[in-house]
Amino acid sequence: MTATVEVTFEVFSRQCRQRVDSALEHLLPAVAGPQARLYEAMRYSVFNGGKRIRPVLAYAAAGALAPLPAAVGPIDSVACALECIHAYSLIHDDLPAMDDDDLRRGKPTSHIAFDEATAILAGDALQALAFETLCEPAALSADIRLGLVQRLARAAGGAGMVAGQAVDLESVDRHLSLEQLQHMHNRKTGALIEAGVIMGAMATGVATRDQLTALEAYARAVGLAFQIQDDILDVVADTATLGKRQGADQALNKPTYVSLLGLEEARRRAATLSEQACDSLCGFDEQAQRLRELARYIVKRSS
Repeated sequence: MTATVEVTFEVFSRQCRQRVDSALEHLLPAVAGPQARLYEAMRYSVFNGGKRIRPVLAYAAAGALAPLPAAVGPIDSVACALECIHAYSLIHDDLPAMDDDDLRRGKPTSHIAFDEATAILAGDALQALAFETLCEPAALSADIRLGLVQRLARAAGGAGMVAGQAVDLESVDRHLSLEQLQHMHNRKTGALIEAGVIMGAMATGVATRDQLTALEAYARAVGLAFQIQDDILDVVADTATLGKRQGADQALNKPTYVSLLGLEEARRRAATLSEQACDSLCGFDEQAQRLRELARYIVKRSS
């Protein structure tokens, strides 16, 4: 699955999704016995039609540094770990104690399809599975595996995604400045996107410090652009297209880029961030083209 100019971005993305789905099927098989319902809930949230943006970013970042091997390997482990963390976060975000959503990707949320206790446990189990997965690739040195675990823990924890969610919950019916809103989303959304890019690069074993610095700048811009586009879609898309309730943020009176900037300025800012992300890759050759295409896709997507 080498990123070459002959393979279109759509084909590359589909190949990435198929690859991580196959690895996730191996990692998370259906089981019988007392824990069957728990695993059913885990699988329900992992295999419910997600776009796999974070794994695709990881594969694209790895491919910018070295040809992607055909065999299952460390980058597949990174992709699976990212998707497990992402699925866990969505399960918990949807709970009545948090965003209280009943629809996710056009299907009932986990606590609706099962029950609250099972949903919480499924999220807990997926989080643990993510870190277990990163400890296993024998092809990587112990130092790299430890670095991957540390990077994901930082992105997912109290300095990253969880911190962003906490601020988000505290921001209902409150005014945030643009700087405060960016701070929140750099953690809630951006941290795991940045982790996907950097962990994909780390898993190649050949990334230099300068390359990682450039990829961090790329990922920060892409992460913020992704969230701005989410805010735009919450206003302009319908529920069927989004797969979740349209206008949910507005209904909860949450601050968004659209509410602070207006729709057209939010669109301009997302486009600018997309180009900034591409500019960050000036030191990379055409092997980074998939990352450039992803930066543009993220602000043009409709769901």
